[in-house]
Amino acid sequence: MLDFALYIGVEAGELNESWVEELMAVGFTREDIWDIGAISAFFGLSNRMVSLTGTPPNQEFYLMGRVPREK
Repeated sequence: MLDFALYIGVEAGELNESWVEELMAVGFTREDIWDIGAISAFFGLSNRMVSLTGTPPNQEFYLMGRVPREK
């Protein structure tokens, strides 16, 4: 899964039967493969857009999961 996600996100690769066979052999369905590809592609796009525009991190979002929740 991670190899495929990197292939999509970094190399902007395409889904082919070789990937389908490899991923299905370890238990992923075609729907799972679509989800992995869609999420990887979305993050690749959004990260590139942020870099392109020099958008600073949203402080609230940036801190999510990095500080303890208030009780």
